[in-house]
Amino acid sequence: MIFQAEILDAERYETYKAAAEPNIRSAGGRYLVRGGEPEVLEGEPTNKRTVILEFPSREAAVLWFRSDEYSKVRELRSGAAVANVLLVDEYQ
Repeated sequence: MIFQAEILDAERYETYKAAAEPNIRSAGGRYLVRGGEPEVLEGEPTNKRTVILEFPSREAAVLWFRSDEYSKVRELRSGAAVANVLLVDEYQ
């Protein structure tokens, strides 16, 4: 899963991050990339925060994202960031 967000309210976004981490882990997910300063090797730089998550399966990722538990956590992000969330299958 690829998550990119433009942060609008850094303080509120920190609250979301603190709640999201244990929620992701409880669903079997783990962070592969979590923010950090990107080095642009080609193309235009972006002001978006990038997070890449790995789940045991596509189904596990979808179930987590649509779960009541994560919906409550996601509400913390409302107004704090504008996000794009993409689900990509593993390399085949």
